[in-house]
Amino acid sequence: MLGYMITFTTYGTWLQGDERGYVKNGTIYPENESLKQTNKQLQLQDEIRLSRAQQKVVRDAIIKEAHLLGQRILALSVNATHIHIVAENNSKPISNIVAYYKKAARLALKSIGHEGKIWTKGYDKRFCFDRALLERRIRYVQRQNPI
Repeated sequence: MLGYMITFTTYGTWLQGDERGYVKNGTIYPENESLKQTNKQLQLQDEIRLSRAQQKVVRDAIIKEAHLLGQRILALSVNATHIHIVAENNSKPISNIVAYYKKAARLALKSIGHEGKIWTKGYDKRFCFDRALLERRIRYVQRQNPI
């Protein structure tokens, strides 16, 4: 495996049942309005949308954390409602990598006054086993209007 793309979302912005579809355990599911409304009622707080300033703070925190982890980020897009990262594979489990990135970003946002949940539980991962697929993932993330 050459690398992978990970995506994680801000709290409450892409619920299971969403009209855009949703991913659970690597499977893409279609819209389910009843499921979406149930999940919306279970939310502990309002959804989180990152401001431009917060997006920059998150981007800087992820880049710094990648350096500490010795991971090369090939593409990064920090949007108001989600993060895309394409990174080279390394020896650490992806679940740990995502946890490190989420924590670093959460602590950076906390340092500028943000309280409460920021990220949804879990993440999506897409493996890149050849150069062409890796390059497609990089281009996709670069088109996401990155901060």
